[in-house]
Amino acid sequence: MTYRLLMVAGLALGLSACGGFSESLGTSKQSPDEFRVVSRAPLTVPPDFQLRPPEPGAPRPQVGTPAQQAERAVFRNDAGVNQTANAAPRRVTVGEQALLSAAGAQEADPNIRQVVNRETKQINEEADYFVDRLIFWNDITPAGTVVDPVAERRRLQENAALGQPSTTGPTPQIERRRKAPLEGIF
Repeated sequence: MTYRLLMVAGLALGLSACGGFSESLGTSKQSPDEFRVVSRAPLTVPPDFQLRPPEPGAPRPQVGTPAQQAERAVFRNDAGVNQTANAAPRRVTVGEQALLSAAGAQEADPNIRQVVNRETKQINEEADYFVDRLIFWNDITPAGTVVDPVAERRRLQENAALGQPSTTGPTPQIERRRKAPLEGIF
């Protein structure tokens, strides 16, 4: 009898250490996923009861699009709640115009995206070079000689016309470096 009781107690103790078993018993805390929690507009009774039923999957009219929600959050106005996507653009207020002029928005470079892309590309290339030096412990292999396709075609045609092998003359050769046993794995 005591042997069976000890076996059951040991089995219960062993299973309680398993995460799935403790969840199924309800002993672990189940908190909501913070990325799936969204706020909803409060329910209100409409002034007229001649409403159509909502369409499944359609956005709620009192919530608006994410752009309208952001506009309301920044400018604290409720004018854009029931606007459609094709509504006329909102007029800029005097305060917003003063803020934009103080920030220098009128002198903004129209090609700023190209400037940022060029600078970012340069920074990324430098970072890639640094990472390659750290990981592979050797310099970047040079590109090698560039073959002029017109001169190479002429050389091959001359060799073919004279009946000589195609390797006669200055022939470009590719010399492949032998890889180390673990190179490319890490």
